[in-house]
Amino acid sequence: MIDLYTWSTPNGRKVSIALEEFGLPNETHAINIGKDEQFAPEFLAISPNNKIPAIRDRDSGQTVFESAAILIWLAETHGRFLPASGPGRVAVMEWLMWQMGGFGPMLGQAHHFLKFNPGKAPYAEDRFANETKRLYGVLDRRLAECAHVAGDEMSIADFAIWPWASRYEWQRIDMNDFPNVKRWYLALAAREGFRKGYDKPEMGNVIPLPD
Repeated sequence: MIDLYTWSTPNGRKVSIALEEFGLPNETHAINIGKDEQFAPEFLAISPNNKIPAIRDRDSGQTVFESAAILIWLAETHGRFLPASGPGRVAVMEWLMWQMGGFGPMLGQAHHFLKFNPGKAPYAEDRFANETKRLYGVLDRRLAECAHVAGDEMSIADFAIWPWASRYEWQRIDMNDFPNVKRWYLALAAREGFRKGYDKPEMGNVIPLPD
């Protein structure tokens, strides 16, 4: 059994979706970041950087924080969604790091300026809107070559990238401008694991679907 400490954010959904796709029994513990619950001593004991998500494996006692570290740990522990060696593993790790270093942080800034603070910093809005479009272009070109981000098989790289794409409306992205991303996004959105994982903690959240 995996205890998942999370909230309804893209980073949190990486792991909640992964747990469903791995088919692992799990219990969700809501950490309401709007109420500063991430600063509680009990949570800091698991995630010292006060960020969700984090997990605890009840069987081994292992705790893991940072979403990419959790995804890698799950994949290596359970032998799925990450090749053990070779070019396939390299591709998954490349695209996972691409998300951690670019697609997540830059889109997070786009959310801050475009969604929550429009009109306050035009330069920042332009900067992060343009970088967001550039990153979607990178992803679209990649997905023109293969069914999933790291190749023909679904991987933890897909689990990491897709939740950030699910906030395309916050980013002022028209998915029709990126047809390969749209195809991939809708294919994963139709999976039961993605639908269930998207609504963790359970609050009735439904995956947004582009026209």
